[in-house]
Amino acid sequence: MGFSRKLMLAMAGASLCFALPACERVKEVAADAAGLPSDKNILFWTDEQRSKAFRMMDILTPSRTIEAGVEPRILAQGKSLPAEFTVDGKTLSVDQYMDDQRAAGMVILHDGKIRLEEYRMDFGKDDRWTSFSVAKSLVSTMVGAAIKDGFIKSIDDPLTDYIPELKGSGYDGVTVEQLLTMTSGVKWNEDYDDPKSDVALFNNTKPVDGIDPIIVYMRTLKNEVEPGSRWQYNTGETNLIGVLVAKATGKTLSEYLSEKIWAPYGMSQDAEWLLNEGGKEIGGCCISATVRDYALFGQFAMNGGKIGDKAIVPDGWFAKAGTKQEDIGIPGRGYGYQWWTFDDGSFAAQGIFGQGIFIDPVRKLVIASNGNWPSASPDTHKNQRIAFYHAVQTYLDSEEGEAAAGSGDATN
Repeated sequence: MGFSRKLMLAMAGASLCFALPACERVKEVAADAAGLPSDKNILFWTDEQRSKAFRMMDILTPSRTIEAGVEPRILAQGKSLPAEFTVDGKTLSVDQYMDDQRAAGMVILHDGKIRLEEYRMDFGKDDRWTSFSVAKSLVSTMVGAAIKDGFIKSIDDPLTDYIPELKGSGYDGVTVEQLLTMTSGVKWNEDYDDPKSDVALFNNTKPVDGIDPIIVYMRTLKNEVEPGSRWQYNTGETNLIGVLVAKATGKTLSEYLSEKIWAPYGMSQDAEWLLNEGGKEIGGCCISATVRDYALFGQFAMNGGKIGDKAIVPDGWFAKAGTKQEDIGIPGRGYGYQWWTFDDGSFAAQGIFGQGIFIDPVRKLVIASNGNWPSASPDTHKNQRIAFYHAVQTYLDSEEGEAAAGSGDATN
């Protein structure tokens, strides 16, 4: 039986869940028949399961649509980039790089034009792929939009002003900014290989008395150090940022993202945002969208969060959000408002298993890519990807130098 036929069975099984009491069992049988995972914990799926599931997460899990507008933004085609680059002193073809990265798609924009667009793994430009933690950078941008709209007064406000259910927890005294920079001081375990870690357990929490399950889990955590005194990566806190935005605006995250950016900026397609056990968007993860639309979001961020002449976020938001606010212990690197930063002024959204948006405002460069790394966050793949970013930057510098030299020759 072909994969498409198995997928149809899985979809049929999932749809039957609306009518059958044995819903979960039906979904598991259908997923197994299609070679798809029925285990909810993505960290422990097989490579084959990830490759199939990452492109159809909204079929396997409840989701909410992020609606696109009626007029998609047209991306002009620029001069093609070369088929190979010098990466870490060695010649590496784009084909080999994508193979090494196990990349399903990559789009490179330069000055708003497509310089490279490549797809692999039976994946195409109209297909969606899950973002994982790339969503964190989108959620932090929505905080900026909520401040601009007056729903959130200031990033200096205590978090409990907006999420009072956290009073009496480790989040007493933690500000919105400290949540954005992951400096709450709350004890947290982000070990992707540990099935008993916080990051492996928190999304399985059920609602209690109508309270969002992420609040139910996070309010059990204890403060470990003084807020603002330590940086520690914490996916649960980005989920809290999502709760903050939803509570402050009175809108779902999908609705607000569509209203502020997805529709007016001209994303090519609707996207899907996976929901937690309480039917709320998972703020720290899991937007399914096309690679082009990830690249377009990078372009939006690079342009300072403006759509035409209209500012969606406060003036200077990305100048701060995309620059080092916290030291992460890696030379030349840092952390902003849910963005990974580089000391040369570039910044990036990154998700486990190979998802990413790299933004270099100086060179007007955006690189969006997705894939299926062999594990959540292998150093070899992360380092090669950063080296590739640098290789593209170096090539653009040389291209600009050649153009300047040619212009000089023409005037002599």
